[in-house]
Amino acid sequence: MKVLILVPTYNESETILKLLDRLVTVRDELNMDGYEVQLLVIDDNSPDGTADLVADYALPWVEILKRPGKSGLGPSYIAGFRWGIQEGYELMVEMDADLSHQPEALAGLIDPVAHDQADLTIGTRWMPGGKVVNWPLFRQLISRAGTSYARLALGLELRDITSGYRVFHRRVLTSIDLDRIEAQGYGFQIEMALRTIENGFRVREVPITFVEREGGVSKMSKRIVLEALWKVTVWGIQRNRNRR
Repeated sequence: MKVLILVPTYNESETILKLLDRLVTVRDELNMDGYEVQLLVIDDNSPDGTADLVADYALPWVEILKRPGKSGLGPSYIAGFRWGIQEGYELMVEMDADLSHQPEALAGLIDPVAHDQADLTIGTRWMPGGKVVNWPLFRQLISRAGTSYARLALGLELRDITSGYRVFHRRVLTSIDLDRIEAQGYGFQIEMALRTIENGFRVREVPITFVEREGGVSKMSKRIVLEALWKVTVWGIQRNRNRR
């Protein structure tokens, strides 16, 4: 089964090589389990040379998709999804470059989708077995509040709908009109989970340990938070109207 790990980057030179080092070991283990794993780094023209570091690492199973500039999380992942669909990958993984998502948890996320127990798995911090390490309290509060508001507004039972560590089966991605995905920031994760459920696919949450980034600067901003709140409100109104 062909698996593509998608890692969007913008100024992640402090952590990208550490991530690659850990993925080398994890990939070997996944290959022994019957998976054919490749990594696609989607770089938004990082001025710190992130893409050059990846290229110099020279791993045959790593590709770089260079984009003209910083455009947000959503457009980067959509570009990666399209690349993966075109290349025939069956499973596509979303993973952050800052080591907040532990590569060693990949098998636990991939297996349920590979074995047809789910169509989308979401690495969840806010469930039994999940936890966060060294994350500032205000970030935890934002995450929990955002998830709670999304659950209420959208009528969904997911406990960590903003989590960005997840695995899609290609049938989910080909069922979604990616041209109509609206959110560019972290609201993108909410929107993709919402469209997955609306299209009748199965979602399973898997507990993960989330670790505060080891280097670089968080891309979270007030604009991103406001975009997510606004979009969730609009989607919630639309869903309630459709139900009626």
